[in-house]
Amino acid sequence: MECGSMRTRGLDGLRNLGQPRNPWRAMRAKDVRSSMKAAYTFVRFSLAVWLVGTAMVVADPIPDEFKIGGFAVGCQAWTFNRFTAYEAVEKTALAGGKVIEFYPGQRLRPDSDARWDHNASDEVIAQMKEHLARHGVRAVNYGVVSGRDEAEWRRIFEFARKLNLYAVTTEDADKLDLLERLAREYDIRVGIHNHPRQLNNPNYRVWSPTNVLEMVRNRDPRIGAAADTGHWATSGIVPLDGLRVLAGRIVSVHLKDRTAIGRQTADVPFGAGVLDVAALLDELKRQGFNGNISIEYETKWENNVPDVAQCIGFFRGYAARR
Repeated sequence: MECGSMRTRGLDGLRNLGQPRNPWRAMRAKDVRSSMKAAYTFVRFSLAVWLVGTAMVVADPIPDEFKIGGFAVGCQAWTFNRFTAYEAVEKTALAGGKVIEFYPGQRLRPDSDARWDHNASDEVIAQMKEHLARHGVRAVNYGVVSGRDEAEWRRIFEFARKLNLYAVTTEDADKLDLLERLAREYDIRVGIHNHPRQLNNPNYRVWSPTNVLEMVRNRDPRIGAAADTGHWATSGIVPLDGLRVLAGRIVSVHLKDRTAIGRQTADVPFGAGVLDVAALLDELKRQGFNGNISIEYETKWENNVPDVAQCIGFFRGYAARR
């Protein structure tokens, strides 16, 4: 629009000069105006086609039936890491969550020492899918996971495809070329996760939303951030500022509320801390966020379902007030 307005003002200026002395020059000016108009129309059309194509190839959002208050909210299984993956599904459902994000290495079932990760057999994956369906929970994400090489990352993406996951979460920022290629091939999103800043390790850069944006901004739209609000707070980052920095590139969120910014504090039920969870949800809604929100409650490990249920209840109250 700005370029079009400037062009129009420029052409008006030419018209105000009166009739040109050379009729051939007038004809050339008319041809230039016509060519500029045609080029402008072509650019607008090409941009529209590109945007439609991009929208068509990006992975489908999580169905509305697994949303609460407009958000796909549930648990990161790490919340229940004292228990098995099967029990994490059950506890997520008990707390009122609709979705779950698995992590690699959790014990699979109470009656087994097997581990739940991307090396699971098709039979084990089928059994987990039955368990999820039985409890009305949808698996949507997997992480934080790392792959040694392309072969292992392909196993991770195959695992994600078999579970029909929305995304995988990782801190393998040094493998973004590979991850971008696989994200396109499998049509599965990748979120770059952040832990707190490591003052003794300057090579750990993903703690900063600005750094993550720099890493993903020119990549396929399936590549973005898996924002952890609690770890941002520990690093001294106001989570609302972090979300705004990453606007349009947030794949998923590990949502936490804390009692301070700038130091490590325990998780508290949403609304009991200082991170202004309602404002965070407002910002995600403004951005058109369609990813999953994982409650990763890292305290009261043996009995945190009541607190997690309170966090999920916050979403119902949020929706009722808006």
